[in-house]
Amino acid sequence: MEPTQETQSSWPDLPTEGFISGRAATVDDVGNGDAAFSMDGASQGPIDIEIPQYALWTNEVGEEVQVVVVQAERAPDGSQIVGMRLFDGGEVVGTMPEVELLGQTKPN
Repeated sequence: MEPTQETQSSWPDLPTEGFISGRAATVDDVGNGDAAFSMDGASQGPIDIEIPQYALWTNEVGEEVQVVVVQAERAPDGSQIVGMRLFDGGEVVGTMPEVELLGQTKPN
């Protein structure tokens, strides 16, 4: 599925700060704008993917939305949770099956 016209836009440069890589996010990280969520100590650790990176997130109505992944962690139940930043600065949290990782090279 192609990104909808409403969500389709130019990809921004990847951030040089404002993301969490190699560790679980804390409540302070969320408060500082560096993370989209915190499991408040219950995280099973980071998922081994490149952070930050470009991705397509399939939202609740099936539309693909262009995002930047800013964190990825394993929940206590084993599910993989992904924190993403929208191009308008908003944040969204989803699960890995909802996300198509595109890497760190700016997509066309």
